[in-house]
Amino acid sequence: MSAVRIVSILGAVIGWTALILQLVLIMGTLAEQGPLFAVWRYLGFFTILTNIWCTILMTNAAIRPASRNGRLQRSELAAATAIVIVGIVYSIALRDTWNPQGWAAVADHLLHDISPIAFAVFWLLRPHGGLNWRDAALCVIWPVIYGVYALVRGSIDGWYAYWFLDPSAMELTQLLQTALALIVGFAAVGLVLITADRLLGRRAARPR
Repeated sequence: MSAVRIVSILGAVIGWTALILQLVLIMGTLAEQGPLFAVWRYLGFFTILTNIWCTILMTNAAIRPASRNGRLQRSELAAATAIVIVGIVYSIALRDTWNPQGWAAVADHLLHDISPIAFAVFWLLRPHGGLNWRDAALCVIWPVIYGVYALVRGSIDGWYAYWFLDPSAMELTQLLQTALALIVGFAAVGLVLITADRLLGRRAARPR
């Protein structure tokens, strides 16, 4: 069994375990509001949605290791960019805002620390060399979609998953600056990963 398949299997197990555990915890915390409300709140987090995406990709690689085309390669690039940003933003802006205990701490570390590392390793082990610089534009599509989704959700129920996307907590100019900074950050990480892809592709193409 190849290293990438082993990592994809382990990553998928870790991912689904973390996602299920977090869902159970949220449903327990919001038991009075009912399961549908808990699921609605659960699906409001960029971390959760990105982890679902990455876990699906690793599950697909574990089940069908030979099934990969250009579209899937670009999806993995965008997912890798997003999950790396999850780890970075959480460590910089969110980790100190709460102190999870017990199983909540386990889920927190799995989703924000272990899963990003697992997917990054998975991505590095995949075949490389097929990405172009313009593919960096694909890396900003998901955060833009999520930003619109988060603002629409918040306008409906008044709840925002992240303080830096809450229009009631800052002026419009601050919100736009934050959004722009995040988009630039996603594009920058995407470019770093594309650079790595091209270097790894050239290395693999060298005669041995």
